[in-house]
Amino acid sequence: MTSPLKRVTGFVSKTLVIAELELRKIRHDPTELLTRAIQPALWLLVFGQVLGRTRAIPTGGLPYLDFMAPGILAQSVLFIAIFHGIAIIWERDLGLVHKLLASPSPRSALVLGKGISAGVRALSQVAIVYGLALLLGVKINWHPLALAGVMSIALLGAACFSTLSLIIACVVKTRERFMGIGQVLTMPLFFASNAIYPISLMPGWLKVISHLNPLTYEVDALRALMLTEGTSVFGLGPDMGILLIITSLLVILGGWMYPRVAI
Repeated sequence: MTSPLKRVTGFVSKTLVIAELELRKIRHDPTELLTRAIQPALWLLVFGQVLGRTRAIPTGGLPYLDFMAPGILAQSVLFIAIFHGIAIIWERDLGLVHKLLASPSPRSALVLGKGISAGVRALSQVAIVYGLALLLGVKINWHPLALAGVMSIALLGAACFSTLSLIIACVVKTRERFMGIGQVLTMPLFFASNAIYPISLMPGWLKVISHLNPLTYEVDALRALMLTEGTSVFGLGPDMGILLIITSLLVILGGWMYPRVAI
């Protein structure tokens, strides 16, 4: 009978193998990482500069560009992750899903491995946004623990939203419908969070949605870790805990639904 420790180590090793297989795809199209720099550059250089001059949004004493930079990092991670599930549809059309389902790997390990690979891809956005923020004079916290925390939160946020993306791909089946749903989800998730304005400015109904939005807790943690004068509204512990719980639930649900993508 297999011991619990062997089961755990086996699950971890299979998860990392799937993640490594997914990351190999970057070698075939490395330009994908560079094109992802366009969107955060536009938000920080145009939107951030303009609103920073108006001083109309209360930011708790932070310059608006400083306040906005962690939110744009979270947005960049979200945009990478939310479309990650389209690869599942491609794999189904090419017959790769059946091969993965025939392997002894647990379904949740397949899902988590793909989530981790999305998280590693998202780390490129950390470097891009940090570079832009440095050029624009944002007061970055360069402490090694803060940097490690930012990378951990970005990885966890990408894993969360890429797993949600995979679940959507299991349901909709076609690439066109998947892209349509992904585009519909990104803007509400972004604007119903604290990425570019504080929750205190929102009407009551939007505050409720914001508190249910995982992106809110990702932004809150990034704002506390990324900036020298950043603070967390909810606390780093609750932010991390909520993201971990939501990601774990999505991985379990994704593992249960993953075989359905082959149907």
